Amino acid sequence: MRPATPLLDPLPPDLEFEPLPPTEAAFLFSFAVKKDALGEHVAARWGWDDDFQRGVHRQRFEARPFLAILRNGEAVGTLSFVVEDDHIRLGEFYLLGQHRNTGLGTRILVHALDQADAIGRPVRLEYLKWNPVGSLYRRHGFVDTHMTETHFHLERPVPMT
Repeated sequence: MRPATPLLDPLPPDLEFEPLPPTEAAFLFSFAVKKDALGEHVAARWGWDDDFQRGVHRQRFEARPFLAILRNGEAVGTLSFVVEDDHIRLGEFYLLGQHRNTGLGTRILVHALDQADAIGRPVRLEYLKWNPVGSLYRRHGFVDTHMTETHFHLERPVPMT
């Protein structure tokens, strides 16, 4: 069952974050965004097995709250922002191709970090080792906590004031 998640506040002038309902249409949208954003990185290591990837994604979609990233009302990506007891888990952060490398991901990340800072919690995430997104996270204060054979695990501490 999907846990509740706080909404991320809108990010003026053009961004809103809307919970994706537990419907097949929402699942298919979130899977399409993931495949578009992450597919080449998965395929580089293992090849892309659509049935297997759908199964993995369905498990995550059913277990985690997903948000649609809306830009001027158009769905352009997904994000999961879950407040845990001692941290915030950021995940499923994918943008469709035409919206990557435009500064949009940075705007959204900074916005999510500002909200995490407002409630005083560090932010944790992980990503595939061969995905170049790591440079974005490290530029914004994330540090390595550990790694597995396939993933870097990072945390961004609450800034000292």
